[in-house]
Amino acid sequence: MSTPTGFMEITRQLPADRDPVERIKDWEEFHLHLSDEELRSQGARCMDCGTPYCHTGMELSGGASGCPVNNLIPEWNNLIYRDQWRDALDRLHKTNNFPEFTGRVCPAPCEGACTVGLIGSPVTIKNIENSIIERGFDEGWVVPQPPFERTGKRVAIVGSGPAGLAAAAQLNKAGHEVTVYERADRIGGLLMYGIPTMKLDKKVVERRVQILEAEGVKFVTNTEIGKDIPSQQLVDEFDAVVLCGGATKPREFNIEGRELKGVHYAMDYLNGTIKSYLDSNLEDGNYISAKDQDVIVIGGGDTGTDCVATALRHGCRSVTQFGTHTKAPLTRDSIANPWPQFPNVYTLDYAQEEAKALYGNDPREFSIMTTRFASDEEGNVKELHTVQIERIVDETGRKIYQPIPGTERVFPASLVLIAIGFDGPESTLVDQLKLEQDRRSNVKAEYGKYQTSAEKVFAAGDMRRGQSLVVWAINEGREAAREVDKFLMGSSLLP
Repeated sequence: MSTPTGFMEITRQLPADRDPVERIKDWEEFHLHLSDEELRSQGARCMDCGTPYCHTGMELSGGASGCPVNNLIPEWNNLIYRDQWRDALDRLHKTNNFPEFTGRVCPAPCEGACTVGLIGSPVTIKNIENSIIERGFDEGWVVPQPPFERTGKRVAIVGSGPAGLAAAAQLNKAGHEVTVYERADRIGGLLMYGIPTMKLDKKVVERRVQILEAEGVKFVTNTEIGKDIPSQQLVDEFDAVVLCGGATKPREFNIEGRELKGVHYAMDYLNGTIKSYLDSNLEDGNYISAKDQDVIVIGGGDTGTDCVATALRHGCRSVTQFGTHTKAPLTRDSIANPWPQFPNVYTLDYAQEEAKALYGNDPREFSIMTTRFASDEEGNVKELHTVQIERIVDETGRKIYQPIPGTERVFPASLVLIAIGFDGPESTLVDQLKLEQDRRSNVKAEYGKYQTSAEKVFAAGDMRRGQSLVVWAINEGREAAREVDKFLMGSSLLP
């Protein structure tokens, strides 16, 4: 423990963010930074609990509690307090290949499970994590570490998102020759195309990819397995194949007017903007623009929030975000949402904070369902018809949403973005390899084993578990790498 009474004497402190009205004028990351002395003080708030729930990653009530990659949080908190940054970086890298990603985009279930949070505000774990890795890069401590010898075994990884990159890093560390196939023109999967640049600067992704390349990982872009290369060919040519293609099939939204012009899936909108920004600083115009549009985002999750932020930067006229969930309480419900579950409380994420600063109100509408889209004479969407809903238990015991009579409303809209989630992986590769699927259409592979129904083929990340967090994808990529190493060598020293 850094200081036995630090959690009582020192208040939680986070770095300031750039002014919301100013930051929507660009696409740069918006977080500022604490000084080393302030970070040391924040590290001193850690209690070094007998049972540190912050790093005992598990799922409670359908959500993550604690760190899924089991970061050694109390250890590096104490090392930061003692100004031992290099040692803290070594401890951080023992469990997490990419703390620069999780330190930026993870919702921090570790903080939700922090024991200090029982009586006050939790330790600023996520910010300290990001500060450690950035200090490591600044000091030149993060350098390529290729394996001393090679095993002669060849592994193909399909997909270069967080699961694929984590599996590649670990398998390469074990000495195997690793080739990662990515259908997009840049490596990173949803880290590159899916998460806006203001949350995750793409130079951060490219920086890590360059290290992996220097360590010996081979990357092949613009190549879709199942189309450009037959799936079975990959299985025949490699000693093992790891599928990390993500859950990229958008959930269908079949209501009246879905076919109207101006109605788009969120990922088409986000990906187009990110690619155009990277290619030409948006000068090529190859993206769906929200400029001067009345934007409605259907979906209350992170993807919907990113759509709000992107629309604001495009210069939309207005933006509203719909969610079927109820408005969360201001404080944790100790009965329905006890510690160490992830706290379900009302907060303003970065995009809602920006919209409120610009327009004066939280842009979200809660407990609302769209019933149909209406068009103008030329087939363009012009308005959404909605109804308020409540969640009930039907006669079979299922929880369903029921419309509330008399609550119908109409919202003007010229651009609608659908962000209601995903229905598992795309089918091309799955069908070619005749892989078994679970009831949610994900590739069937037992958690902790990752072996699919096809010989030599493993699956990890969203492709196996369904849409989830970046940190869970890293967890699965690391664990799948260990199982592949066992399969190839009979045993494994990978964690």
